[in-house]
Amino acid sequence: MNTFLTDKNVLADCKIYQMLLAHAQKEHLSFHTPGHKVGAWDITELSFSDNLSCPRGCIAEAEKDMAKILGAEKSFILTDGSTAGVLSMLYAAKTLGVKTLAVCENSHKSVFNGCAMLGITPLVYPCEYREKIPQVPTMSALKQKYTDIIRQADALFLTSPDYYGNVADWQEIRQYCTETGKLLLVDGAHGGHLHFDKTKHAGGYADLWVDGVHKSLPALTQGAVVSACDGRTADALSAAVDVFRTTSPSYPIMASVEYAVKYPRNEVLEKAAIAFQQHPRVYKNEDWTKLCVRFGKYAFEVEKWLERKGVYAEFCDGSLLTFYLSPATKMQDFERLQSMLTDLFIQYPLQEEAEKIPQMDIAKTETEWVPLGMASGRTCAGLCGLFPPCTPLFHTGEKITEEKIRTLQNASNVFGLKDGKISVYKEE
Repeated sequence: MNTFLTDKNVLADCKIYQMLLAHAQKEHLSFHTPGHKVGAWDITELSFSDNLSCPRGCIAEAEKDMAKILGAEKSFILTDGSTAGVLSMLYAAKTLGVKTLAVCENSHKSVFNGCAMLGITPLVYPCEYREKIPQVPTMSALKQKYTDIIRQADALFLTSPDYYGNVADWQEIRQYCTETGKLLLVDGAHGGHLHFDKTKHAGGYADLWVDGVHKSLPALTQGAVVSACDGRTADALSAAVDVFRTTSPSYPIMASVEYAVKYPRNEVLEKAAIAFQQHPRVYKNEDWTKLCVRFGKYAFEVEKWLERKGVYAEFCDGSLLTFYLSPATKMQDFERLQSMLTDLFIQYPLQEEAEKIPQMDIAKTETEWVPLGMASGRTCAGLCGLFPPCTPLFHTGEKITEEKIRTLQNASNVFGLKDGKISVYKEE
């Protein structure tokens, strides 16, 4: 714990950490959970440690501090990742009267799972692309192209920033939701650091949003925060997190969440990353922490070469390698990465590839599992894709192509497959 959280100035203001530090310095004989019995940092709800389910002490103070930083009426610590935040937002939205939800097809699978579980109807619209990279929809595009979906929806669900660093046009979207009385829900799993720039962060615009602080701030994995904009949404969200949050939260994760939200801005690294994004081989986005580098058909080959050198990217989508930075990234590490990529640009020249538009067919009903290598031309019967970013490469009803099969076969981690097989609709 001490070796992970290093900024002493930040730690001095972290209520949960200070509670744990004071406890760790005392003699402790553990006859409580967890079973490892090393009762110093990783403890349970004791007389002095507060309770995430009903906070009144250091956790309550930490959540109050974080709400102020994130621009929320109320913020709730999550030790179950942004997925718990997404499910909680959907649950809260349903209690507030939401029955239909406008959502882009490339949203995280937790959105679709949550809608199915809660009985919310997802009104799904296609994802638009620029340079073969999925984009965050603009309000103008939604009004022009998907008028019926937007009009029928009780709420809008957006992902911002997305996995490639694209950020929503908040003012236009907020104005529309205010004028039409629709709730705005935002999956900001990859954007906790954006609270430094209020024009890009969901706080101040969304009714309900989740910040996945472990993705882009120095928090332990599964650390996140879900927030509400006012008293009405805060009451609904409070009841929702009580349903989806674990009753055995990790105190180290909680302490790291508070630490991460209070971590200072790294403007030197930001400027260096933004400057590198001007390179023609780097996708220019609005989020300095996402370096999306073009390698085309060589992407998986480059990924494996870098890993042999001890350098690990966040994910490879078969064309781009994406590297995630954070305010805690050391400048020397960034400079090393930048130097290696610059050399690789020479070794692997970029070649343009034709873009193929998927065909959809959802008329069939019976399904079967077939080997992935034998599925070309068949119709996919479930969500399937790369993990991360956990957005579908194949949607239900989409024709399976050789190109995407190769992408799945080359990927290190996927979801939606079972023992090398993919679910498809039976052919007549």
